[in-house]
Formats: sequence, structure tokens, C-alpha cells
Amino acid sequence: MKCPMCDFGESKVLDSRTIENGERIKRRRECLGCQYRFTTYEILETTPLMVIKKNDAREIFDKKKLLSGILKACEKRSIPISTLEGIINAIEKRIRSLGEKEIESSLIGEYVMDNLKTLDKVAYIRFASVYREFDDVENFFLELKALRKV
Repeated sequence: MKCPMCDFGESKVLDSRTIENGERIKRRRECLGCQYRFTTYEILETTPLMVIKKNDAREIFDKKKLLSGILKACEKRSIPISTLEGIINAIEKRIRSLGEKEIESSLIGEYVMDNLKTLDKVAYIRFASVYREFDDVENFFLELKALRKV
């Protein structure tokens, strides 16, 4: 690992710790040239996961974009951000376990709704109303009626 201060090409590891539920390794290093100490992070390299949108366009799976959509549904609800991040990590893990390189956005939406339905019914209805594109009040009421049966 090259030193960020002097560009020397060798360093020694002083400490290693797993973080983020074992998905990353944080290493404290010391440059063998100038003794500068710095931190590096090691993550598993994964192949990009492509999302197939409704219009057949493809884009790279973006956890930040997914979090943004879920945050809108959970606005003014007392749900910790760590819980939402946990949901997103679980969804990504579930998708990757399918072993596919491409996934329909509709399946991701269903996974989000499955999680929100058990977490917070108001957030679920908010997300479903956008995701399912309710075009009239009747569709909204049908979804509410189905939710009450759960």
C-alpha cells in the first residue's frame, strides 16, 4: 500500500478489524518510509448488479437511490436510519443470492414493500402508492383494505 504522505511503497499493518457486519475490514497502517499512520478499508469486490427498469433501460444497482426512495416513504415516521440501511443491505443480499447479474426493478420494489409492510404500514402505503402508480382513489382503498387483512 502506497503511503499518502510520501508515496513510499511499503507499509505495515498495525491493527485490523472487521466492520459493517463483517463486510469490510478496516486496517491501521504505518509507512515504513516516513512512519506516517493511515487507515485503509478492504471490501469484497463484486460484479455490478444491473437493474432492468420498466422501460427496459438498464442501470447499476444503487443503494443510495434505493435509500432515497425509502426515506421519502418513511418521512416523519420514527424509523431509525440504521433500520432502513439494514433493510437495504438485506434486499441487496437477497438479490445477490439469486445469482443473477440483472434484476427487474419490479422485484426490488416488491422486496421493499415486503419489508415496509412489517415495519410501518404508513410507510408501506406511501411507497406502494408511488410504486404501483395508483391512478385513482379506488386503487388506494383496495390496497388499504388488503393491508387491513394482514
